[in-house]
Amino acid sequence: MLLGSAYPANAQVNYSAGIRKSDLPLSDFYRARNGLPHLYQKIKKHQNVTIAFLGGSITYNPGWRPMVCDYLREQYPAVKFHFIAAGIPSLGSLPHAFRLQQDVLDSGKVDLLFLEAAVNDRVNGTDSLTQLRGIEGIVRHAKRSNPDIDIILMEFADPYKNKDYDEAKIPVEIKNHELVAAHYQIPSINLAKEVHDKIARREFSWDKDFKDLHPSPFGQRLYFENIKKLLADCLKNNRPVPDIRLPSPLDAHNFSGGAYIDVAKAKYTSGWQLFTDWSPGDSAGTREGFVHIPVLANTMPDEELTLTFNGTAVGIAVISGPDAGIISYHVDSNKEKTIDLFTEWSSGLHLPWYLLLGSALPAGNHTLHIKMLKDHNNKSAGSVCRIVHLLVNK
Repeated sequence: MLLGSAYPANAQVNYSAGIRKSDLPLSDFYRARNGLPHLYQKIKKHQNVTIAFLGGSITYNPGWRPMVCDYLREQYPAVKFHFIAAGIPSLGSLPHAFRLQQDVLDSGKVDLLFLEAAVNDRVNGTDSLTQLRGIEGIVRHAKRSNPDIDIILMEFADPYKNKDYDEAKIPVEIKNHELVAAHYQIPSINLAKEVHDKIARREFSWDKDFKDLHPSPFGQRLYFENIKKLLADCLKNNRPVPDIRLPSPLDAHNFSGGAYIDVAKAKYTSGWQLFTDWSPGDSAGTREGFVHIPVLANTMPDEELTLTFNGTAVGIAVISGPDAGIISYHVDSNKEKTIDLFTEWSSGLHLPWYLLLGSALPAGNHTLHIKMLKDHNNKSAGSVCRIVHLLVNK
């Protein structure tokens, strides 16, 4: 469901007193590449258009997204637009790759996909290879579902990226986004670089104007202006429709077959219990879409769960709350490992947390083994594992 816009489409950027407007061209911060040729054709023919927004809290929150929706409706009044708001706070490229089918593609044929993951990939500590496999997997999965889909990769700002640019480094998340965008010749927009460069020129400040990685209305408007410029450039002229055949993948182990597997398909011992309508028994917060859903939970040590699957990667999506524990796991006869389910945010929030437990596996059948341990993080109030989705790269 599309959230209402908090920032009118005709609002003016409110630069702080004494700070000049930018003379940096917005086109310095995006690459149109092959553009949006399929979207152009549908708009030109006044056909119905479906646009999906896949991302974290920067996509979920009101701001640039509803402003983009308002702009497109006003710019093309003869077109009936359907918008899919698939932003979920805290989630990055790994979760997006496995939830794409359920949260976006199952809603019908998508004509344009906005994709953002760069901020949460940094905050969540997602390693570079997993980022690449996730972003490329999303692009390939989406284009397999609809060869005519157009995609825009977006790279939003945060203090870590400002620091990288200050040190003349390209943030690894942006490198990965741009690597995928260039390989598939899809548009990308580096809003993190725009924010950094304009702050460096003293056009505005992070603390007084932008305020946070969840930007102020000022920051949301800045984001929208550049996204609008990219859309206008891509949709003002007819571009040749590129070959819809996918190139060879950058990484053969990308997550293009990412999917949710119902937790009921697992086999487990009596210490595990399936709750069909889970909600927390404490006062900690929850995330929309991760409460009043089926959850497979365990509070008893040494109780085991197994999942037999066919694919090249496997993982779990858990709800990590104040009592999150530690699990051991292994795939097939591989070495057993442990992982702490408690995060730095778990004390006050039942957080959706996605964990990759096996990747680059040989194609074929495998078995995932999970066991609850009695030990737990010294900040955790218990030893609980709550699995909301099993993840398989088919």
